[in-house]
Amino acid sequence: MPPALAYALVATDLDGTLLRGDDTLSERSLAALARVAAAGARHLVVTGRPAPRVRPLLDALGTTGLAVCGQGAQVYDAGTNRLLWSVTLDRELAEVALGKIEAEVGEVYAAVDQDGVDGLTLIEPGYRMPNPALPSVRVGRREELWSKPISKVLLRHPVLSDDDLAAAARGVVGSLATVTMSGPGIVELQPCGITKATGLALAAEYLGLSREHALAFGDMPNDVPMFRWAAHGVAMANAHPELKAVADEITLSNEDDGVAVVLERLFGGPGERTGPYVRRQGLDRGPVETQ
Repeated sequence: MPPALAYALVATDLDGTLLRGDDTLSERSLAALARVAAAGARHLVVTGRPAPRVRPLLDALGTTGLAVCGQGAQVYDAGTNRLLWSVTLDRELAEVALGKIEAEVGEVYAAVDQDGVDGLTLIEPGYRMPNPALPSVRVGRREELWSKPISKVLLRHPVLSDDDLAAAARGVVGSLATVTMSGPGIVELQPCGITKATGLALAAEYLGLSREHALAFGDMPNDVPMFRWAAHGVAMANAHPELKAVADEITLSNEDDGVAVVLERLFGGPGERTGPYVRRQGLDRGPVETQ
């Protein structure tokens, strides 16, 4: 593994990664990120949440710089409260994609994240928000979802698992959209070709940083492109098997401050003495557990 100073960029997912299950940031995580900043490295939030749903958390982190939002479709400047870059999902293509998915698996329930720093999350009848704490606006008919430009569509199926729904959607959507799975109950349609790696690469370019010095943390399949872009990818203990399969390292869960555990080892702090559990991928043998 490269030395700590090699990591000039630390990219963290939020839900299931940096945040605990109750949407809070632990004091340990905040202290570890403060040490990252003190060492001269940059921390970037890279999340599926749209910019308006990220601002309160960025305030808690004391972030006034950039964040990658909307699964990579938005690069948001917290200091000026504006989008430096955004890509929208064509609403006609989104409707066609939904029609193809429903022809394959039956009725699904949909929601959309509107584009922009003041965009709303609209949900149609039957759709249940995976995280009820996040604000949303219920509409009466699906047609109302397309009233303004959108960054993505969120899907739920009454019976199918997330993995099955995502697989079925990928099988029929083709080039209409990119299908991602970003958390329990969260299968999404993105603009075609847009991933977290897209937004992270652009934000890194803005900052004058390169992928060779990037450290990434995540927990779901939507983090796979980010891991492939970064020099080193760390999956949480609670991560989806698909992400663990491509991770360079597996740390503790989000509830156990797994991000802080790794950052303390690399940038200094309590963990450098306590030797917390991590699992590193061996180059020529299976994963090795170290204490």
